[in-house]
Amino acid sequence: MTDKEKNLASNSYSADNIQVLEGLEAVRKRPAMYIGDIGEKGLHHLVYEVVDNSIDEALAGFCSDIRVSINEDNSITVWDNGRGIPVDFHEKEQKSALEVVLTVLHAGGKFDKGTYKVSGGLHGVGVSCVNALSSYLRAEVRRQGKLYMQEFSCGKPLHDIEVLGDATDSGTTIIFKPDESIFITTEYKYDTLATRLRELAFLNAGVRLSLTDLRHKKDDGSFRSEVFYSEKGLEEFVRYIDSSKEALIDDVIHIVTEKQGIPVEVAMTYNTSYNENIFSYVNNIHTIEGGTHLTGFRRGLSRTLKKYADDMKMLEKVKIEISGDDFREGLTAVVSIKVAEPQFEGQTKTKLGNNEVMGAVDQAVGEALGYYLEEHPKEAKIIVEKVILAATARYAARKAREMVQRKSPLSGGGLPGKLADCSSKDAAMCEIFLVEGDSAGGTAKQGRDRGFQAILPLRGKILNVEKAMPHKVLESEEIKNIYTALGVFIGTEEDSKELNIEKLRYHKVVIMTDADVDGSHIATLILTFFFRHMRPLIERGYVYIATPPLYLCKKGKFEEYCWDDRQRQAFIDKYGEGNENAIHTQRYKGLGEMNASQLWDTTMNPEHRTLRQVTIDNAAEADHIFSMLMGEEVAPRREFIEDNATYAKIDA
Repeated sequence: MTDKEKNLASNSYSADNIQVLEGLEAVRKRPAMYIGDIGEKGLHHLVYEVVDNSIDEALAGFCSDIRVSINEDNSITVWDNGRGIPVDFHEKEQKSALEVVLTVLHAGGKFDKGTYKVSGGLHGVGVSCVNALSSYLRAEVRRQGKLYMQEFSCGKPLHDIEVLGDATDSGTTIIFKPDESIFITTEYKYDTLATRLRELAFLNAGVRLSLTDLRHKKDDGSFRSEVFYSEKGLEEFVRYIDSSKEALIDDVIHIVTEKQGIPVEVAMTYNTSYNENIFSYVNNIHTIEGGTHLTGFRRGLSRTLKKYADDMKMLEKVKIEISGDDFREGLTAVVSIKVAEPQFEGQTKTKLGNNEVMGAVDQAVGEALGYYLEEHPKEAKIIVEKVILAATARYAARKAREMVQRKSPLSGGGLPGKLADCSSKDAAMCEIFLVEGDSAGGTAKQGRDRGFQAILPLRGKILNVEKAMPHKVLESEEIKNIYTALGVFIGTEEDSKELNIEKLRYHKVVIMTDADVDGSHIATLILTFFFRHMRPLIERGYVYIATPPLYLCKKGKFEEYCWDDRQRQAFIDKYGEGNENAIHTQRYKGLGEMNASQLWDTTMNPEHRTLRQVTIDNAAEADHIFSMLMGEEVAPRREFIEDNATYAKIDA
């Protein structure tokens, strides 16, 4: 769209379109209510809110380029070439529309159905919230041949809107600095922002997004920067997610259509793994709890595949009943829909509730997949054979699970022999440490608080579940012990893959391994198991990683535990006046090198320890990384290690 066309279109997008719902007062008092938290997650959410506004312009057909910069002082600049936020006078509020958008919560064009048919920002709290939580915000608008500017502090305007000069294009630039008095941290992570921008590029084919980090110059004088652009959208997204997996079929089945007035885009393929990975989005919002669009996709997939297999008489000799789960083993899919008025529900308000969506997605998937199977009989046969193998393996896994549960009743007597349980029965108060090795497990048992801390030693490296069939996972002694100790099992019903999470015996599951390469590998194996087989525990915030110290530094009567080289250097500077040789440093390569009281003081005592909570901010990116780290393909793993070598330190 040319600038002239944008200017004509912008005539229908004016102050009259801006509707005010409520004021801003509570945002600074209770910021977590609006952005989730005041830590790292909330900090990055500010950027997403601003970028979402630019994406909404792209969805409306007025924006093709969005540029994000992390500035030297950890402020953020977001530039776009959309229509520009309206600047004309707002009659009801008696101020410019720009000031209304930036100072009134839930004020914006997206509440007026004629301005935006579809909006991702509807789910958020708007740029006004970003303004309220920024010590400084500057808005520049290029619109109708003029460059406008207004500055704010903590949500309040510093002056009226000004005209700085002429503009040859249109768009909006927002520069903001998060308020240090509100946020625990104000340091932005490049990789976190890059992951979201990459996701948005896949979800919005044809929109160019870029990220530049101006905080550190490279040796060649340039800055770290990436451009995210996808020509084929979800097809490329699925290939990216599956890039570390062995493909079962070469094709990605890509569906772009509209059913019952609802735009539906789906991309799907199959790999040789035993995991189902479906990622669903509504108006670019990741619906982590699924909803009606996901139900519609699953229904359309199962119905169409089963009908094809029946018509081809491929199931005649199969004695086991095929279930819905079997059709999705080894499936990677992304489902993205656009809805004018999404209704969200569920614990995190990320579950779609619009009933009309189910039939639309079901119909879209059924039609397109049906055509694909008829036109690709070779690939169709491979997929159905995979489904039959999945059903056979599921039956074997069910038998294995029943054996585990029969041998390990959860009345108490069936708990693993190695488990040193705690005396409390209140799951919300209890925590369990999964400890690497019997030796460290013994030390942890001596050092723990028996009232609320349980210890389960794990022998060696547990099974790599990324490469194992489901029934093989349940045959692993260490994994059986984890299931039994935690008290959760996958249901024994034919169709159930759900954990009976209400039976969970501990609301803190702490992975405690040595601070060396082997320990990191074991922790990654355990995390892979939780991600693939107990993901609800991660999603509910129950999984943590312990952080034992790396050093004990001593100088005379002064001694201090140090968790990294920076802390160690600070001790050397303080007590050794910079002379490393003046300090006695004990390097802990393993948990077993600490006695019980040291392990308690540094790693297990809630008053002094540091636990890192495991979260999934982006499930698609997490899936990609776990597959790459723990899968069969060596090349992507080597490339990842080389790219991240500067962030890792390996002891000889």
